[in-house]
Amino acid sequence: MADKPTKGLADVVAASTALSDIDGKAGRLFYRGYDIHDLAGRTSFEETAHLLQHGSLPTRAQLADYGAELVRGRTLGALVESNIPEIAEKQGPMEALRTLVSLSGAEDPEKDSNSPEANRRKAARLTAQQPILVARYHAARTGGAVLDPDPELSVAANFLRQITGRDPSAREVAIFDACLVLHADHTMNASTFAARVCAATLSDMHSAIVAAIGTLKGPLHGGANEQVMRTLEGLDPEGVAQAVRDKLAAGEKIMGFGHRVYKTEDPRATHLRRMSQELGEASGDDTFYRMSKEMEEVVFAEKGLYPNVDFYAATVYHYLGIPTDLFTPVFSVSRMSGWTAHVIEQHADNRLIRPDSEYIGERDQKWAPIDER
Repeated sequence: MADKPTKGLADVVAASTALSDIDGKAGRLFYRGYDIHDLAGRTSFEETAHLLQHGSLPTRAQLADYGAELVRGRTLGALVESNIPEIAEKQGPMEALRTLVSLSGAEDPEKDSNSPEANRRKAARLTAQQPILVARYHAARTGGAVLDPDPELSVAANFLRQITGRDPSAREVAIFDACLVLHADHTMNASTFAARVCAATLSDMHSAIVAAIGTLKGPLHGGANEQVMRTLEGLDPEGVAQAVRDKLAAGEKIMGFGHRVYKTEDPRATHLRRMSQELGEASGDDTFYRMSKEMEEVVFAEKGLYPNVDFYAATVYHYLGIPTDLFTPVFSVSRMSGWTAHVIEQHADNRLIRPDSEYIGERDQKWAPIDER
């Protein structure tokens, strides 16, 4: 009899990867061997996406070529364009993105090729289109107009400009760009695993990304940052500590704390905390940052839990003017770079992912005619 499986496949190695690595005890995250503390705030999202999808940080010439490829990839197909209004009317943000990415696959010129070259080109197009899809969806559901992407601007600058309808400050762009870098990849998380399982059947990249988006939609994975913000909005700023203690005493889960892998502080949270404080102070009203800091102190004192990436990301996105129900779609904007890189890696050295299971049902059942049951 096989060993009893760990619930949720905890600590089970599901694949070999050269993309990212975590040292949970030390609280460190690496992209292709680079510590996230060296990359965040120093390396642009475009450079990070190139690192993940192509295997190296780009030279200036390579970055210019990759940037030009992203600009070309921002154009949406006619099928996607024509369906955005109806999709925005009938579907929530993550459902809409799942549908729109699937539709974009129908018009991708290389949809039927899984070659490394075609996959890298599709990866660039998907990375370029995801922020445009989020912005276009938001404009359609609110009845507003969306600014066309500026070919001279970065992914971060264009997204903030399209979502808020104004030109963001250089510092806002730098902070959001760092957020995209921090969220770009994170080893074998649920959505990445879903993408690789799909890709391992030799299905196409768009199908694998649809699987990832559907998985990210779940509140136990991508929806936590939204729940953090909604929790903050529902608390009295003067009664945060007691409210948190009451929730914990009642057995309620406080979203944004604890992590399956990190045994100390999530290294991404270290950066996001500073960003939240800076943006809060710059806004003239740092109430949500101060509430978050108080929540962090109480949860650690009561439960010994550290904040994860979702906790301070919530207030950072809020201060940047991003609507709360778009927090998870923003996650997908960043993670598209990592998802697509994992699909490339899976296709390059593929084996069908087919784990075993432990049967726990009835045995030795005997059939009887329906009238005798």
